[in-house]
Amino acid sequence: MQARITSRELFDQLQERLGLRWIAGQRGEGRQLESASHLARRPSLVGYLNTIYPNQVQIIGTDELAYLDGLEPRLRWETLAKIGNAKPLALILTKDQACPPDLRDAANEADTPLWVSPRRGHDLLTYLQYHLARALASRATLHGVFMEVYSIGVLLTGDSGVGKSELALELITRGHRLVADDAPEFTQIAPDVIDGTCPELLQDLLEVRGLGIVNVADMFGDTAVKRNKYLRLIVHLERQDPQDDPKPVDRLYGDVGKRRVLDLDIPLITLPVAAGRNLAVLVEAAVRSQILKGKGIDAAQTFIDRQAHQLRRHSPW
Repeated sequence: MQARITSRELFDQLQERLGLRWIAGQRGEGRQLESASHLARRPSLVGYLNTIYPNQVQIIGTDELAYLDGLEPRLRWETLAKIGNAKPLALILTKDQACPPDLRDAANEADTPLWVSPRRGHDLLTYLQYHLARALASRATLHGVFMEVYSIGVLLTGDSGVGKSELALELITRGHRLVADDAPEFTQIAPDVIDGTCPELLQDLLEVRGLGIVNVADMFGDTAVKRNKYLRLIVHLERQDPQDDPKPVDRLYGDVGKRRVLDLDIPLITLPVAAGRNLAVLVEAAVRSQILKGKGIDAAQTFIDRQAHQLRRHSPW
C-alpha cells in the first residue's frame, strides 16, 4: 500500500500539537507527499530552508529569515520564487515570527501552504520527521488476531474457523492482551521494526463464533487491550484431519520458518490443531522459546551439542 499525505491532512493532524496557523497559500491544501521510497535521494522530508536541494517541508527559522533579509531585492524575489517553484508540501515559520509581506505574496502566488508555529525550529524538525516517517511508512493489512503475549507481539493466523478467536479469548483470560482482531494493520516504522495497530472500527472488539462480537475492554478491563505492539512472531494454526497421515515435522526444531511481512522476515511457527491439544499453553511456550532464542538460548542446539559430546566421549578413536 503506497502511503501519501496532503498538506491539509498534515495541518489538521498537527494543528493542535504544534500550534499551527495557516496564513497563506490555502489553495495548495491538496498538494500531496508520497512515501520516501518514491522521492529523490538527496532532498529530505523535513529540514531548514534549502534552495539547492529543497526539503519537502521547509522550516524557516530566525537564521533563515535573516538570510533572506540580507539579500538584495531582486535576488530575494528570485529566491522566493525558486522556493515556490520547488512545490514544497508546506513552509513553516518558527517562534511566531512576523511573516514578511513578500514571502506571503510568493506563497499565495505559488499556492504554497505557509504556516506559522510558536515552536522552535528544532522541535518542529524532530516531531515532523517522526510524524511523517510513520504517516508515509509502508503498510499492510493481514488476516489474523494480533496479541501481546509475554510482552512481545504475536500474530495468530490460520484458515477461517480454525479457532483463532477462541485461542485469543483463552490467552486474554490468562492475562495476555488483545491488539487487533481480524484485520490488524502493520506499518514498517524502521528498517527492522514493524508496528501493529487496530483499525478504529474494530478497536477493543473480538468476534467469537457462537458468542458474536464481544468488547474485550468492557469484559476484562482496559488492561486486557493494547493500542499497538511490534510484530515479533507469527503463530499459524493448521487444522489436522485425523483421517490424514500427519505431516512430517522436524522433531528437534518443530515446524518453524519465516514469513515475509513488508520488508522483514518474521519468525513463523506452525501448530497443528487437533482434539486434546492445549493451544494456549503451546502458544505461551512458543513465545517463551522465541524470547530465549533472542538471548542466544536454543534448546534444540543444546541437545545436539550434548549428543555430539557424548559421541566424542564414547568414540573408540
